[in-house]
Amino acid sequence: MMNGPKKSDLAIVAEKPTNKAGKPAAEPVEPRARTEGNTHQQSTDRTQGRVRVSQALERVRQVAKARKKERFTALLHHISVDLLRQSFYALKRNAAPGVDGVRWSDYEANLESNLQGLHDRVHRGAYRALPSRRKYIPKPDGRQRPLGIASLEDKLLQRAVVAVLNAIYEEDFLGFSYGFRPKRSQHDALDALATGIQRRKVSWILDADYRSFFDTVSHEWLIRFLEHRIGDERILRLIRKWLKAGVLEAEVVTESEAGTPQGATVSPLLANVYLHYVFDLWAQQWRKRHARGDMIIVRYADDSVLGFEYEADAQRFLAEMGTRSKAFSLQLHPDKTRIIRFGR
Repeated sequence: MMNGPKKSDLAIVAEKPTNKAGKPAAEPVEPRARTEGNTHQQSTDRTQGRVRVSQALERVRQVAKARKKERFTALLHHISVDLLRQSFYALKRNAAPGVDGVRWSDYEANLESNLQGLHDRVHRGAYRALPSRRKYIPKPDGRQRPLGIASLEDKLLQRAVVAVLNAIYEEDFLGFSYGFRPKRSQHDALDALATGIQRRKVSWILDADYRSFFDTVSHEWLIRFLEHRIGDERILRLIRKWLKAGVLEAEVVTESEAGTPQGATVSPLLANVYLHYVFDLWAQQWRKRHARGDMIIVRYADDSVLGFEYEADAQRFLAEMGTRSKAFSLQLHPDKTRIIRFGR
């Protein structure tokens, strides 16, 4: 497994501190009608639960930071009732239900029993992922974008697993990766790009985008990438279940052979893991070994913008990026990928 980048001029650009602290994942919780004593007790329990979760995840983060090649073989025990409860209250309350028809308010009505049941099924290996319900939303060009709506327990459990995995991968991901990461946003990516253009000698811009990235991710490669850090087969089994759960449309379930579940909470993290190995580490090494002039990199999800001092570097990088992408079942979008001459 490759180590992270050293501090350099690019680090000043790509790892530019964020301007915004970011909003908490959890939404404010509206108190229900209970006696004052019960309300105080529940508030105290939830606060103590958040503290326990925070301490546990911090221990994982510290190990990930200190041991860059460590494979975590015991992670499932971090999927506690406390973490599940915290993940539940971070869900959108008015979200459309999945194939199970369960809404947030339905689940909350008997929350502790539901959470304990989910916890038991997960730790016994009896949890089963449900297919996502297919829904289409209109795009600006008039076409329809397919969206998958997961069941409430799938969303809840995925959020908990993402919290644990983020504690590991936030210590691994490179500074120029901005998409779907804690305390990072599109604005931070644009700020980093603007700073890089101002401080470095950029005369050519490469805007690179993958064709149908989230639909074409190889499940085999994704699991192999995850295995660099995740040695707990129970966590990997959960991810395989979500990848294979498929979608329900017109009363027909179609299993997924490739791609990450559209609309699923776990998909952005899985996408970042995939591109960390396919693009980020490779691009970092390419800049060190092959770039003749200055080069900056900013990636947001599957969209990357790179700046080059020399056109020859841009052309060579694009050609080799295309070859590498195909080796991992990806394809650059021919219409959205282009090199542009850039002048101040």
